[in-house]
Amino acid sequence: MKTLRRTWAEFRRYPSAVAGVVIIIGLVVLAVYAMVSLPLDRAIAMWRGGDEYWAESPKNAAPVWMNWFSAHDLPPTLIQSTADGTAEKSSTVVSDDLTTHEMLFTFDYPYDDFPQELSLFLTSSFTAKAPLVSLTWLTPDGREIRIGEISPRQNTDVYRFSIDDKLINRLDGLRPEQALFIRQDPDQTVLVRGTYQLQATAYTFEPGSDVDARFVLYGQVHGLAGTDHRRRDLMIALLWGTPVALSFGLLAAVGSTVATMVLAAVGVWFGRVTDAAIQRITEVNLILPLLPILIMVGTFYSRSLWLMLGVVVVLGIFGSSIKTYRAIFLQVKESPYIEAARAYGASSWRIIFQYMIPRVVPILVPQLVVLVPSFVFLEATLAVLGLGDPVLPTWGKIIDDARVNGALHNRQYYWVLEPAFLLMLAGLSFAMVGFALDRIFNPRLRGV
Repeated sequence: MKTLRRTWAEFRRYPSAVAGVVIIIGLVVLAVYAMVSLPLDRAIAMWRGGDEYWAESPKNAAPVWMNWFSAHDLPPTLIQSTADGTAEKSSTVVSDDLTTHEMLFTFDYPYDDFPQELSLFLTSSFTAKAPLVSLTWLTPDGREIRIGEISPRQNTDVYRFSIDDKLINRLDGLRPEQALFIRQDPDQTVLVRGTYQLQATAYTFEPGSDVDARFVLYGQVHGLAGTDHRRRDLMIALLWGTPVALSFGLLAAVGSTVATMVLAAVGVWFGRVTDAAIQRITEVNLILPLLPILIMVGTFYSRSLWLMLGVVVVLGIFGSSIKTYRAIFLQVKESPYIEAARAYGASSWRIIFQYMIPRVVPILVPQLVVLVPSFVFLEATLAVLGLGDPVLPTWGKIIDDARVNGALHNRQYYWVLEPAFLLMLAGLSFAMVGFALDRIFNPRLRGV
């Protein structure tokens, strides 16, 4: 306990290391939040899903906080529904076979740009005669624009304004998401700000038939992290990329470092054939390139993250650090307390695990911490090369999707910067903590 207090007192002398610990704690909290709030199976289903999850999200929308840095106030996504009461609905029975349902969607539009798309999701129930829905657009300056009539299918149907050729012809060839928000003045085209209304009148022709509607205005900005080319919310991959990155980095660092230290101790203690075999395997392994081997495994066998982790640990066991540990254990082996342990009959394994290895643990800890970000970046590198786990949403997967879809060319910088920032933050935090621990545990660096 006194040793821990003394170590913590030394640790607090390095503000950068304290900042690194705070960042690591924040990343751990973020990882726990991701696992609790969004279970892995649901996160995978959403990330791999289609319109069943993302029909109401815009494509390639920037995060809402981009408006803080933009001179133009970009529109966010707006959703109104008669089912949840965010839109008005009233029904009138005209006769036994005719009922009218008046639905009104009212919203303010004070923004400086046009929406991406406009859609109306219709949910209808009927037996034989489909309902008829008439749509009218009301502008803030008092104009009424007839959208058209729809006969929705059973259950759920979608009317997308931008693919209605008849509507586009009535709007002089302009896209509806632009034409419905402008006024043609003699000298210029003006975007009209104010309160808009979409009026939908549904006629049902059977007793018990009903129609509900949900209006979606797809914005230029959406959510805290934005969306990608498949309308997916990037926050899912940013959240779940945290536990994936931390677990991969920690497991790879701990597995390879601890196994390397144990092998070095075993080789030094038993010597001769055992030590020679370990050193020859290490020398062969040192000339084997790790990344090309992982690329071969991902290309010809499997891209499972955990298989890659196993390969990384196996190849990392016989790394260059095994020779460093060997040099240290050669000195430890000749220490007087080792001779004393031999004298009272301690077994070889007891000497290795209770006398030799604990002596080297203070040197192990800083190296282990510094290794974590290298494995985090390795996982991201595999994903950017297209060899990441095809199932898990990760930071590297976001960067790979952004690269393939030309995010930088299309000025969708958020798509690259968000995961890159988290990668750099994780690497910087572990590096700061590792360097401080190295100065604390390494006598030669104390006071430097």
